Amino acid sequence: MRVLIADDHRLMLEGIRRVLESADDITIVGEAHVGTQVGPMVQRTSPDVVLLDLRMPQLDGFAVLDQLRRRHPDVKVVVLSVYSDPEHIESALKRGASGYIVKTVSPTDLPSAIRQIVEETVYHPFGLPDADEDDAGAKAAGLTKREIAILKAVARGLSNQQIGKELWVTEQTVKFHLTNIYRKLGVANRTEAARYAYQHGLVESLISETA
Repeated sequence: MRVLIADDHRLMLEGIRRVLESADDITIVGEAHVGTQVGPMVQRTSPDVVLLDLRMPQLDGFAVLDQLRRRHPDVKVVVLSVYSDPEHIESALKRGASGYIVKTVSPTDLPSAIRQIVEETVYHPFGLPDADEDDAGAKAAGLTKREIAILKAVARGLSNQQIGKELWVTEQTVKFHLTNIYRKLGVANRTEAARYAYQHGLVESLISETA
């Protein structure tokens, strides 16, 4: 997958590049620091995906998105932004963005999130803050919203295939998240993860959900 990164924050751009370069199936074909650079760079580098920040100088992300939809409709645009409010998310998706990732997403989840958006196996924004107080314990353990959902599914006894179907992700993606869950919780397998979750109240809300 050929990716063009458009972000004016040099430190953030460096971090994004480092994370994506660690993925074997992703090649970074260019970096744009201002909005006016994006169109010409897309024309020159022919990326599969543009990873676009909304806060861009000279031409903001929304204007860039409009421009790309008109001139390069086959290029997928994934918005990567600090904004997590519904207005920004809905506006980006209505303008033709293939997906929306909030910059609070775990860096290790970024390549997977981009893949899922490009493959159209996910239909929700990534990295949104979790408003569910019942998940506070899981968040304290360092789990992302997606990892919490998978941990709850594991505690319900679902297989990787069943979890994938329920959450609209591939089985490989479930395995990837389980590896991160085991590492964060300090456990070796799904049985220990489920036991840890119940003992530490990480899936306490499951009781009311399935009652």
